[in-house]
Amino acid sequence: MQNIRNIAVIAHVDHGKTTLIDAFIKQSHIFRDNEEEMTETCLLDSNILERERGITILAKNISVNFKGTKINIIDTPGHSDFSGEVERTLGMADGALLIVDAQEGPMPQTRFVLKKAFQLNLKVIVVINKIDKPNANISATEHKIGNLFLELATRDDQLEYPVLYAVGKTGKVFKNIPQDFNQDGNVIPLLDEVLNYIPEPTNDQNGSFKMLCSSLNYDNHLGRIMVGKIFRGTIKPGQKVLLLGETNKPGTIDKVFVSKGLERCAVTEATAGDIVSITGLSDAKIGQTVSMVGDIESLPSAEITEPTLHVTVGPNTSPLSGREGEFTTARQIEERLAHELETNLSLKLEKLESGKYQVSGKGELHLAVLLETLRREGYEVEVGKPEVIYKTINGQKCEPMEEVNIVAPKEYLGTITQEIGKRLGHLKHMDPINEHEVEFVYIMPTRTILGLRSLLLTATKGTVVFNSQFIDFEPVGQFLPKMRKGALIASDSGEALSYGLQAAQERGVTFVEPGENIYEGQIVGMNQKEEDIEINAAKGKHLTNMRSKSSDGVIQLTPAIKYSLEQCLDFLESDELLEITPKSLRLRKKYLTSLERRRHREELKNIY
Repeated sequence: MQNIRNIAVIAHVDHGKTTLIDAFIKQSHIFRDNEEEMTETCLLDSNILERERGITILAKNISVNFKGTKINIIDTPGHSDFSGEVERTLGMADGALLIVDAQEGPMPQTRFVLKKAFQLNLKVIVVINKIDKPNANISATEHKIGNLFLELATRDDQLEYPVLYAVGKTGKVFKNIPQDFNQDGNVIPLLDEVLNYIPEPTNDQNGSFKMLCSSLNYDNHLGRIMVGKIFRGTIKPGQKVLLLGETNKPGTIDKVFVSKGLERCAVTEATAGDIVSITGLSDAKIGQTVSMVGDIESLPSAEITEPTLHVTVGPNTSPLSGREGEFTTARQIEERLAHELETNLSLKLEKLESGKYQVSGKGELHLAVLLETLRREGYEVEVGKPEVIYKTINGQKCEPMEEVNIVAPKEYLGTITQEIGKRLGHLKHMDPINEHEVEFVYIMPTRTILGLRSLLLTATKGTVVFNSQFIDFEPVGQFLPKMRKGALIASDSGEALSYGLQAAQERGVTFVEPGENIYEGQIVGMNQKEEDIEINAAKGKHLTNMRSKSSDGVIQLTPAIKYSLEQCLDFLESDELLEITPKSLRLRKKYLTSLERRRHREELKNIY
């Protein structure tokens, strides 16, 4: 146990955690120089969606050996929507590396992860990364970090922390700010600091075995794999244990694994303080305690913050349902969502009277990643508009509020101020970062943030940096009017034709290409005006025997707009649904025919 260090790497999204861990892996010679992994980046982001989006979604742990010491490294997500992964895995660590971008400085998620680290009494090493950026301001970043520590620290010794400087993409860490960023370097100074500053585990090796399940993995041959740090004692294959829960279940450990580089290695014994993976307990859940038979005292599990957003998910009911997906029934969808709950602790599931399911998560990205995963696994579902989760506090209806951090070029100052003003945002402060960029910090209701990020990306030509972090619940504010233009609704089913789409493009923009199958009630475009209008996109040109040079002109269409899954969710209004299949994303009205929509409007008038 003297030769183990357990550290978590924590930071805001895109501040360079996974890139720095790549340097740990490559420079510790886990792979030979001629192996393929030595030329790859983001080695721990093995999930397809992680690689596509360039973000870490799932926490993972590896180990490297340095000077005879085994260093277990836990890579955590930086996006606030996946903060549940941080909360449940930080308990395995004894220290943390806080990575901060030298240009952006501490951001909303930096505050969140540092606060969690302090609550767990972790020793923190600060690494100021990306010091080679043209607009990096190292001294200002150090000052902001110091203020953040002063604000969040709960003990005096937490205000004394080592600071190192890094160029993560080239795998260099320096104890002092280098004069030349291209000089030779490596991650040895940081590994030395880990050995010197991060304490070894203080867990008792001699008591009876006890361990908290912090994560679950699955293997086709081994089944369910529990991952956690041994709190006390030792564990061996074949050992009889007790899985504590509502009903304590006896079980037998099948195999015990420890991390060696990126791989799991089977061992005959593991001791307190190490992070291990064990098999043989098929009913294990995250947060449960595994102990010796006769010991029924549970370890405290991590508190996961509550979800702030929910969507309604159900089987696809469109006229095109069942054509593109493998799993289409309510039972199959319920089983898959229940399976997701076992590992995705931030997610909540509730079955509604309608037979659909209300899925609650931390934010748009959290829910969108789940829906995209279902889609790629062959599921067909329909999803309603994302809605915030309200709470009643002291008899008053309250809504979630978020701190929104926006960094943008000065030329877009007016655009951002105008758009945030429409959405009930209150300016907390605005500071110039350099001669070209300004940082805005707003307090806004979560419901008004939906769709804001993609809108600002478009308005600023992709230059805006947008982040938000839940802060608290406050009494519900004023009503927000509809922010979107009306929809172009297909009045007939069939195949979209160029002639019909040409007429639609005279009214606005279209979402479908010629030749695509469409159905009555599907949203085929967006109107230039506020109201919804029906249009026959499947209409062909009327043929006659008359011919002239000008009668058969070539139809030239503007290419259709194709929204991503998040953009489709942002587009939705309360009377609309998103149809998700493995091959298509289709926007539609809840009530497909004009008569049904008219009846629904009349019912609402009678109610209100």
